[in-house]
Amino acid sequence: MTEVPTPTRDLYERYVIPTYARFDLRLARGAGTEVWDEAGKRYLDFGAGIAVTSIGHCHPRVVRAMQEQIGTLVHTSNLYYTRPQALLAERLVRLTCAPGPPRGKVFFCNSGAEANEALYKLARKFGNECEPPPPRHAVGECITVDANRHTIVTMDGSFHGRTLAGIAATGQEKVKKGFEPLVQGFVQAPYNDEPALLAAVEAPGVAAVLLEPIQGECGVVPATASFLRAARTACDDGGALLMFDEVQCGLGRTGDWCGWRSIAPEVWPDAVSWAKGIAGGFPLGAIWVSDREVTLKTGEKIALCNLLGPGSHGTTFGGTPLVSTGALAVLAVIEDEGLLENARTLGVFARESIAALGSPLIAEVRGVGLMLAFELVPDFAGRVPSPTGRAPSLMVVDALHEAGLLTVPSGSHAVRWLPPLNVQRSEIEEAVGILRDVLARLA
Repeated sequence: MTEVPTPTRDLYERYVIPTYARFDLRLARGAGTEVWDEAGKRYLDFGAGIAVTSIGHCHPRVVRAMQEQIGTLVHTSNLYYTRPQALLAERLVRLTCAPGPPRGKVFFCNSGAEANEALYKLARKFGNECEPPPPRHAVGECITVDANRHTIVTMDGSFHGRTLAGIAATGQEKVKKGFEPLVQGFVQAPYNDEPALLAAVEAPGVAAVLLEPIQGECGVVPATASFLRAARTACDDGGALLMFDEVQCGLGRTGDWCGWRSIAPEVWPDAVSWAKGIAGGFPLGAIWVSDREVTLKTGEKIALCNLLGPGSHGTTFGGTPLVSTGALAVLAVIEDEGLLENARTLGVFARESIAALGSPLIAEVRGVGLMLAFELVPDFAGRVPSPTGRAPSLMVVDALHEAGLLTVPSGSHAVRWLPPLNVQRSEIEEAVGILRDVLARLA
C-alpha cells in the first residue's frame, strides 16, 4: 500500500517554529512572473519574494550559470581568494559609482540584516577609532563634536532586520516587544522631517545616520530629495557617516542601480547595504563603503573602506563562488535586457493604472519604479467589515490570492506591488484587472 505523504501545512505545524503567520498557499514551482501551487493553480507573482526574485523565477541565464558553477566549486573559506566574488565586488562598485570611476569596496554576507549589522559595526568603529573633525557651523550655530561617538540615528517607520541590533535600529515598536533590554546606541528621528533630523545629529555622541531612501515595510514611503540633501549636510556638519539601507529599494528596483539616485542623484552616502534582489533568490547580502579619507586617533589617515580590517568582521558563507556567480548573472540580465528602463516605464504605467481604477477603497497610490503600494482608505473596516477581524490589507491580499495574484501586505492599510523587473505590460494589465474585480467585489 502506498503511503500518503503528510500534507505540507501539517509538516510546518509540526516541525517549523511559527515565526510567520503564513498565508494558506503551498507553492511548488515558478517560471518568470508566474508560480503554481501544489494543486496546479497559477498565480501572477507581484510579490517576488518581497522584492527578491528581481528577474523572475528560474531565469535560464541564471540557471545555466549556476549549474556550471555548482559542478565546479560551490564553497571555500573566505580565507582564500575566489574569482566570482572578486568579479562581483568589482561589478557592484562600478554600478554604484557610475558614471564616475569605481571607488570604495564591498563586503559580502548572507542577508539584509547581516548587511546592516556590518554597517552598525562600521559606524561604531568609525566613532571609536577615528578623530572627530573640527567643529563646524550649521544653521548659524557651532556644533561641538563628541570625541566618543557610538550613537546611530535611524528613522521612525524604518525596518532594518530582526537581529537584536536590527530591532533596536528599526523605528517600529511592534518589532521590539518582548526582546528588551534593547541594544543601546540607537535613536529614532521622524522621517522626512529635516529640523528633527538636524537636531538628532547635533546631539552628542552621534557617529552615523542610517536611513532607507524608500521605506518599504511601512508601505513604500519615499524620502524627499530635500530630506536626503539635509541628511548629507547634517552628517558633514556633525562629523557623522551617512549610510543608506537599500536592501529593498536597491539594485534596479526603482529604475536605477541605486535607489537614492532616483530621488536625489547628487547626494552620496558613505556606505550602503544591499540584499534581497542582489542574487535573484539566493541568500546574499553586501555593503559598499566609500574610499573617503578618515583620520585615526593615532594620526594615521586611511580610506573608510579599509576601516574594518582583518579580524574586525567576517562571514562563513558570504560571497561563495556559487552565489556570487548567480548574482553576476542576475546583474548582467538587468543590464543586458534594459530592465532599469523597464522598471521606470512600467512603474509609471502600473501606478497610473491603479489610480485610474478610481476605487473608493484606495486612498493613495505611491512608489518609485517597480516599488509600489496602494493605501486603503482609513475607514476601510467600516465599509468592508471583516468577520474574523483581519486587517484591511490582509483582507485585500487574501482576496487577491484567491483571484490568482500574489501581493505583499504592509502594515494595516497598505498593499505592496513588487513584481520582477522584467514584468511585461500585459502582466501589469492582468494584475490591474484582478485588482479591479477584487475591489469591486469588496466594495
